[in-house]
Amino acid sequence: MAQRSKTRTSEEVTSTIQMSARNQHNDLVAVWRTNNRVTEFLFENLPKELWSMKIPGAPHRTIGMIGGHIHNARCMWVKMIGKGVGITPPTNVDHRRVSRRELLRALERSNKGVLELINAYLHEGGALDIRIPWMNIPSDVAHFVVYLVAHEAHHRGQIVLAARELGHRLPQEITAGLWQWKKWHQLETKRASGRA
Repeated sequence: MAQRSKTRTSEEVTSTIQMSARNQHNDLVAVWRTNNRVTEFLFENLPKELWSMKIPGAPHRTIGMIGGHIHNARCMWVKMIGKGVGITPPTNVDHRRVSRRELLRALERSNKGVLELINAYLHEGGALDIRIPWMNIPSDVAHFVVYLVAHEAHHRGQIVLAARELGHRLPQEITAGLWQWKKWHQLETKRASGRA
């Protein structure tokens, strides 16, 4: 049996690199979509009585205000980084007064803004055009997506802990649902392809 040569042509190498870049692009978009779905899931299922409860240790902040902050942080990043590629940022919400319904609609808008941002910079080669002196993350799309995901995961955990401390431990279906990334990824993949 003849052995295949391990030497690859330049066309094969270029094709592999291009395929790898497409996979990375698709993976980063999928990671963001999954994260967004997990955040939406929490706010869709959060018991109504928790929305206006004060956060233990932060008496001027409510659980609903954390939701407004998540949306507004997305808007801030789209505004600061998206202007370099002509993306119009979504409108902020009044985080002190936002209702669950308003927040869920706002999260849809900010999700679209973040997706536009990710796609635009991936098509530009993955390097973000950032000139922000206090920026504390590397200026590439992969680190940016992970940073946004970590920010939202922090606040989801903060809400779970606050609910427990307020005597309203969240049901197992909600807390376990926050960790069902495979399920949310599959649902988001279907939704994004128009099959859901």
